[in-house]
Amino acid sequence: MEYMSSLSFERTQRVAIIGGGPGGYEAALAAAQLGAEVTLVERASVGGAAVMTDVVPSKTLIATADAAVAIKGASALGVQLFAKGGDGKPLQPEVAINLAAVNTRLLSLARQQSDDMRASLVEAGVRIVSGHGRLEGDSAVVIATEPGGTDFDRVEADTLLVSVGSSPRELPSAKPDGDRILTWTQLYGMRSLPKHLIVVGSGVTGAEFASAYMNLGSKVTLVSSRDQVLPGEDSDAAAVLEKVFERGGMTLLSKARAESVVNTGDGVVVTLADGRTVEGSHCLMAVGSIPNTAGIGLEEAGVQLTSSGNIRVNRVARTSVPNIYAAGDCTTFVPLASVASMQGRTAIFHALGDVVIPLERRRISANIFTAPEIATVGWSEQDIADGRIDGVVRKLPLSANPRAKMQGIKDGFVKIIARQGSGTVIGGVIVGPRASELIYPIAIAVERRLTIDQVSRVFAVYPSLSASITDATRAMHVVDRNDLDT
Repeated sequence: MEYMSSLSFERTQRVAIIGGGPGGYEAALAAAQLGAEVTLVERASVGGAAVMTDVVPSKTLIATADAAVAIKGASALGVQLFAKGGDGKPLQPEVAINLAAVNTRLLSLARQQSDDMRASLVEAGVRIVSGHGRLEGDSAVVIATEPGGTDFDRVEADTLLVSVGSSPRELPSAKPDGDRILTWTQLYGMRSLPKHLIVVGSGVTGAEFASAYMNLGSKVTLVSSRDQVLPGEDSDAAAVLEKVFERGGMTLLSKARAESVVNTGDGVVVTLADGRTVEGSHCLMAVGSIPNTAGIGLEEAGVQLTSSGNIRVNRVARTSVPNIYAAGDCTTFVPLASVASMQGRTAIFHALGDVVIPLERRRISANIFTAPEIATVGWSEQDIADGRIDGVVRKLPLSANPRAKMQGIKDGFVKIIARQGSGTVIGGVIVGPRASELIYPIAIAVERRLTIDQVSRVFAVYPSLSASITDATRAMHVVDRNDLDT
């Protein structure tokens, strides 16, 4: 396929990109489509950590956990699995997880996704160079076969984009060893389910893996330094998740900070700040991430960084240096793969003179892949409570939805947030199966500034989970918008 540019340049624009994750990948495709000469530098595999060790493998693991939950819960719908014993009497089989096969499959899918992305770049005419990229001022990238190596290539460019991602944060007193003390990038080497997995950190990553391994059959203890899991997320959603976790047998240790983790040879001991200890077979450290920005020439090029090493960018992904852009987890923007992709495209459109719509945080939809899933977009109920915006909230439990009843769904809700007076939809929260899919119509409403009445007039299939969205907006309809209440 030949990509033709609709823009006229005095000469072919040269674009160099460091990092082939979602941000770098989308930027490369966009630049090639606009007729630029594009070089993409990637130290490992196209797709970066998002594809190889983070999003793709973790969500594949979660899909397996979801399947296990569906099988275990099938009896509530009248589906029963039996096998005949030697005496001819029925035996109820147990659900068994072959973790080695699961991990082999997910790593294979990650490699396949990476290969597909590489093929798309090659077809678009992007030059892909394997190596470690480093900025040389604001006009070139030096590529070494290894960090600090002397065997290098040099690529000059008019526009530079940095999309180097981040790595798991490590604590000196809980150093990951790849055996029993693990980061989320090291989980996929396990050949069998951990007997007792201790998860340190109750943010998105910790909650997702705690949920997945609990549903796969491991005993799980979740250590949280806060009083509730998922700090910063919708409190109602976090409460539902905690209830599901406890019902599933998970041990939740709130307001408990891990001081150290020790590999005892046949297990781990986690020591808490208050002196308590927790023993398990494995420990997952999910205590945040750090940007991969050290030693790649950013400061020397004049690019401003935060104290944590994140690259400061504006709403078009531009850094403090006019022709240097950045995308993804290494920046100060929202650390989501979808956001990195949009940042990459936006940066290139801006640099090459195409139409640009600056990114807006309040229009970004996000999802937490626990069971149930938690999806959010726009302003939150906490924003209203804190006085940041004047809005109203309506929450409907999924248990009242006919389709949910048919599927045996008992946990979750739909929450719509509208602006006081105008009734414009400004946010939403969905907790339930496939919340990542159900949030999309609310995200459209937020993006296009639709009112609750406009959303309520859209026909929803009956019966369907999405009908809860129209039900919630219909419940918010009143003659005098100023009289709206919760």
